[in-house]
Amino acid sequence: MPNQQEIFERVAKVIVETLKVDRDKITPASRFVEDLNADSLDRLTLLMQLEEEFERKISDEDAQGLTSVKAVLDYIGGQGA
Repeated sequence: MPNQQEIFERVAKVIVETLKVDRDKITPASRFVEDLNADSLDRLTLLMQLEEEFERKISDEDAQGLTSVKAVLDYIGGQGA
C-alpha cells in the first residue's frame, strides 16, 4: 500500500494533467472548485482520471464528497469507503 506522500504525488500529477494547474498550487487543503477553478465537467474528468490512476471505482455518492485534495487522499488511502 502506498503511503500518504506517494498517494499525494500521484493525485497531484493527475490534477496537473487534468486541470492544467501549476503543481505548486496543489496542497492537501486545495479545494477543486474554489482554489483550483474546476467546473463540474473538470471534476467529472478528474474523478475518471483518478479511477484510472488508482484502478478503483468511485461511486457517484462518494464522488459528491470529494471536493478537496485532502478528501481524495483520505478516500484513496482507505479512510473514505
